[in-house]
Amino acid sequence: MSRELISTGNDLCALASLEVGCEFFAGYPITPSSDIMHALSDTLPASGGAAIQMEDEIASICAAIGASMSGKKSLTASSGPGISLKSENIGLAYISEVPLVIVNVMRGGPSTGLPTRVAQGDILQAKSPTHGDYNSITLCPGTLEECYTQTIRAFNLANRFMQPVFLLLDETIGHMSGKATIPLLKDVKKSIVHREVFTGSPEEYRPYGVKDDQPAVLNPMFEGYRYHFTGLHHDETGHPTEDEQKCDDLLKRLFRKVNKYQDELELNEEYMCEDASIIIIAYGSVNLSVKEAIRRLRDDGIKVGLFRPITLWPSPAKRINEIVNSVDKVLVMELNLGQYLQEIQRASQKLDVYTLLKANGRPISPIEIVEKIKGIN
Repeated sequence: MSRELISTGNDLCALASLEVGCEFFAGYPITPSSDIMHALSDTLPASGGAAIQMEDEIASICAAIGASMSGKKSLTASSGPGISLKSENIGLAYISEVPLVIVNVMRGGPSTGLPTRVAQGDILQAKSPTHGDYNSITLCPGTLEECYTQTIRAFNLANRFMQPVFLLLDETIGHMSGKATIPLLKDVKKSIVHREVFTGSPEEYRPYGVKDDQPAVLNPMFEGYRYHFTGLHHDETGHPTEDEQKCDDLLKRLFRKVNKYQDELELNEEYMCEDASIIIIAYGSVNLSVKEAIRRLRDDGIKVGLFRPITLWPSPAKRINEIVNSVDKVLVMELNLGQYLQEIQRASQKLDVYTLLKANGRPISPIEIVEKIKGIN
């Protein structure tokens, strides 16, 4: 069973946040993400939550982190320049293991770039949004429905892995309006993942004293369980330490808690790949043009398929290797100058792939794809 509605990607992201139980939003106006803040500023207070426009991007992520520390499901949304400003405190959330959803509705860059145009220029930023060692979880919806379902998933993964989770929309998918088929609210409620809490004696509480492949257990503050909260390397109670073994164990655990569960995190779409002689790799809104082009090409007898990673980071390296090396020709398409191309080449060890890349703020049309494929076929 499902629901159908006419909406935009940004508004579906806001709706999903509300229905998954988000209780706090903090942000700052920035094109093309502002619609999310506009929607939540109406709906969150009406449902008992809070939405606040802060004085800048830095304050907005600080407020979102604070709300999450108090046990609230928390969200901030921005675009490329705003994510850059949030960078330092994104690192605080990683090392202190604060669950948080960060939406980036991508536009052209660097700097102010092309505020009202489409781009996918923040793919590498999402992999490494701050300095230091950690492991990013980044989801990239490619349909209106996924703007809803992957927002739900982002909140669930943030609580499951106790860290920031990035949700990358792009201007096209964020602003396009159309019919979306989404799960019933009762089914969404059944799928919600809540963060783990410690229920023993407060004297025995060690939030970071967990197994070497597990996330921290951070009880909400102000409920009787006290611990130290810091951006410094810390011990099992959260207090700063320079003990070399404890510092090493901490950072390796931040990697293991993600890497060990690659199968749980990986999500891809494979469209008409079974008999394909040419594979296109694309993600986000670009896949919509690719599918139209594939239908036209197959009408002409050219067997083309699409491989689309929905979880971009950690990358589906094993599956990329398998699918790239199962065909003779691969075309990588991105609205940047090859940011995910690097990962495809690394994972597949295949450097001679074709590309169709744009970073001028314009989408890639189906006819451009058809002409490119016919030129290399």
